This record gives sequence, C-alpha cells and structure tokens, in this order.
Amino acid sequence: MKASTLRTYISVHTWVGLVAGFALFIAFYTGAITIFTKELHTWETPAAQRAAMESPARAQELIDAVLRRHPQAKESFLLHLPTLNEPRLELHWDEHAKDGSETEHEFRLAPDGALLDAKPQSELSHFLFRLHYTAGLPASWGIYVLGVVCILYGLALATGVVAYAPAFLKDLFALRIGKNLKRMWQDAHNVVGILSLPFHIMFAWSGAVLALGVLLLAPFQFLVFDGKLLELIQPDISAAKPAIAAGVAQPALPAGELLARARQAAPGMEVEFVRYHHAGDANAQIEVYGSVGQRTLASSAAVVLKGTDGAVLRVNAPDGYSPGTSFLRGLQALHYGNFGHAAVQWVYFVLGLAGAFLFYSGNLLWIEARRKRQAVQQPRSGKLMAQATLGVCLGCVAGVSALFLVNKLFPAAPGELPLWEERGYYAVFLLSVAWAFARPPARGAYELLALSAGLTLAIPLAQWAASGVNPLLSLWRGEWVVAGVNLVSLLGGLAFWKMGRAALRRGREGDPCSVWSLRKVPAAAEQQRAA
Repeated sequence: MKASTLRTYISVHTWVGLVAGFALFIAFYTGAITIFTKELHTWETPAAQRAAMESPARAQELIDAVLRRHPQAKESFLLHLPTLNEPRLELHWDEHAKDGSETEHEFRLAPDGALLDAKPQSELSHFLFRLHYTAGLPASWGIYVLGVVCILYGLALATGVVAYAPAFLKDLFALRIGKNLKRMWQDAHNVVGILSLPFHIMFAWSGAVLALGVLLLAPFQFLVFDGKLLELIQPDISAAKPAIAAGVAQPALPAGELLARARQAAPGMEVEFVRYHHAGDANAQIEVYGSVGQRTLASSAAVVLKGTDGAVLRVNAPDGYSPGTSFLRGLQALHYGNFGHAAVQWVYFVLGLAGAFLFYSGNLLWIEARRKRQAVQQPRSGKLMAQATLGVCLGCVAGVSALFLVNKLFPAAPGELPLWEERGYYAVFLLSVAWAFARPPARGAYELLALSAGLTLAIPLAQWAASGVNPLLSLWRGEWVVAGVNLVSLLGGLAFWKMGRAALRRGREGDPCSVWSLRKVPAAAEQQRAA
C-alpha cells in the first residue's frame, strides 16, 4: 500500500474514532453493566419490598380492576406476568393527553384485591439502559445520534484494520511495558482491538440497524418500492398489524384462557408479557410474548389471538421464522447478549469494558502522538483533549457509581427515587467535566480516578447500610446478585485507585514535556532543552 494511502486510512481512523469515541465510551461502559439488567432489577429493589412469586391466575382480576377505574386504558395496555426477577403481576398503561403529553401508570393488586397505583421504587436498571442507547442525550433523538455514531464506529474499525493489521498481527501478544508509554498504550489498544474485532463489528452493525433501521430504509421505501416496503417487511418487524376498533362492544375471553391457548399454539413458550388492543371491542387483539428456551440463537416467540374467541391469528416462533425475522431476532440476540445464560453475560461484560478501554486509550494515543518531546509547553489541543477525555469518561464512571449509591442511600419520598437517581448521575457527570477543565490534566486524572474509586468501593457499604446484611452474610445466604455486585465493585474500585496512583506518579516523576506532567522545569533548563 502506498504511504499516502496508508496515511489517509490512519487519519480517517483517528479522527472518526475521536468524534465517536466519547459517546461510544458511555455506550460500552453502561452497556457492559446492562448485560445484567434483570439481575440489577433484583438488586435495586429493597429486600423488604421483594414479594413472593404472585400467581398469574389473578391477571383477569387486575385487568378488570384497572378498566373499572380507567376505562380509556382499554385502547392499549401491557400485562407483565410474574418472573424470577420481578415476581409481581403488573399492568402498564401509557395515558396520552390532548396536549401530547404522556403519563405512565403501573398497577398491581393488593392481597385483598384492592387496586394499587404501583409507582416504580427505582429505575436504576432502566436508566442505565437508556444511557447505553442515548449516551445521556434526550431519548427522543439521542438514539438516532448513537445510530450515526455506530456508523462512524464501523468506519473506524474498517480503516483501523486496513492501516494497522499488517503491522500488529505479527506482534499480537507483544505488550511492551516500560518507559515508552506511547508504545505501551499502542500495544494495549491494538491487542484489545484485534482480539475483540468480531465483537466490535457485530456491535457497530447491529447498533446502526437497531437505532436507524427505519431511517436507513427510507430511500428504498420511497424510491424503489413506491411506498410499500414497510408493508412488505411488517411481518418480520412486528408480530401483528395495528388493530382497528370495530366500535362494537364484545367481551374478551378471560386472560387465563387466552394464555392457555397461546401456550398451546406455541408449545414450551414461557410467557413474559401480554399486550391488549381495544379490550372489550369486537376487534380486540391480544399479543402474547415470551421465549421458547435456548435451542436457537433467537428464542423469542409471539402468538397473536383474537380477543373475543381466542382464535389464533399468527404464531411467530423460532421454528417458523422467516429469513427476515431470523435476521432481525438474531441480530437483537447478539447485540443484547440474551442467549447462553451466565457464561455469555460475563463474556459480554468483559468485552464491553474492553471496548470502553479501546476508546479511552485511543484518545490517549492521540494526545501522546502530538506531544512535543523537547518542549515543556505542550499544544493547547492536547491539553483540551486530555481534559475532555477525563471529564466525559471518568465522569461517566463516577456518575454510574453514584447512581448505585443514590439507589441505596437517598431518602426519597415514595415514587421520587427514579428522579433522584437520574439527578445523581447527571450532577456527578457534569461536575466531573467541569472539574476536569478546571484542573491540570495530571491532577484532574488523579482526583477523578480517586473519586471513581471511592464511589465504587462504597457500593458494598451502601448495600450493607440499606439492607442491614453484611456482604459476607449475603454470600453465605447465596444472594448471588448482591455478592456479584459487591465483588465487581471492589475489583473496579481497586483498579481505579491503582490507575489514579499511577497517574499521580507519572505527573510527579515522568517526562516534564507532557500534558500529564506536574513537574516544574527551571527556565534555564527549558531554554537549554529548546536549544
């Protein structure tokens, strides 16, 4: 390859990586954690509020109680059946006002049959998931920004492989640790990048498709298929076409009978939730969703029923997937890692953290590559990039740890904890960004890493304070979710502390010709070095 062509690829790889790197760090760091979304839902729920597994036989009783109080909910609502991580039967309804606003409602039944307005006690796992696909931007448009970022991410991967693969494949496992920090960071960046390349290719592709799928299809919809493409692929995207109310009242079959017919239509399906459309109407439509085990990569299944007589309108299970459905469901399963049980979850967790490191180290390499070796006064661009990298990346790390602490320690009023969890994250994140730009990079790195370490190490203590059960006793009781969070927090906190000490040591003892230096060089020595 010509030297000029190679330089072009390296330049594209570098700048695309810098543009997308900040959002991708947040997406990968929070994505690694949200691999355990269901387990985190158990962790975020106080032990005193955890209920025994509720019987799904009360589903119709809950539906009737909600429709008596809110008849307008019949247009569309979601019934969540009890699961291991959420053992209560719940009904979710989104109320749409005339001004366009939307209010979310959740209902459950008290033991005596009274209807309870079940305000969520915590949204920790849901908020982390939102950070994953929006990087903290407003959800209404943040997902599209992340979709564009994924496209840039794919371009960075392609140009990186073309530019660097011939050179580092022969030294794949050569991690040269020593005084040459640029070479050490380059080796680490290359090793992580090439070993996890299939994982990153899958994420760049699936992220772009899942976030921008409809927008990417728009040119074909209008220029090739004369506006009929979405209609053609609708069976692959959703279980059923939108139901249209007949305007004629007709009662639906009881929920228990509808569930029985769905399980009969899709043998082995474990039902997770049911969506009702136009309940009590002659055209009522019921969509039953669940999974059918792990025989294939994609295990999700759906059965569509007519509400009035339980007639099966469609069965969409892995054994009968169309090629389009197999592609989409398989892509979703690969992206979210919801196959293969715990082993796959932990692999995704490690690869997610490795991905976050990839973008962090990429920024450090950019700074190191532009360092003036013989000048104490470094380019302003390097200092600004160092401060931005510290603020955004370490601000995210510290903010996520603060989110866990708020969940356990903040004395919020009932139903207000989700708001304070969100405020806690953004407060720590934004203050970290401001602090990074107010301090020299070496000081800021040490201080923000120390903050991240302290907040992360405090998570097991917060769990102990909130539950009254010490970590060792939790382990003895077999509370594996609590034990897992405690262990990861301890390891992560210690890693951040060690990194902070290394940053401070480099600032005090390292090369003074660096944005990471804290050493004061006498003017005479600086003039001699310049000469």
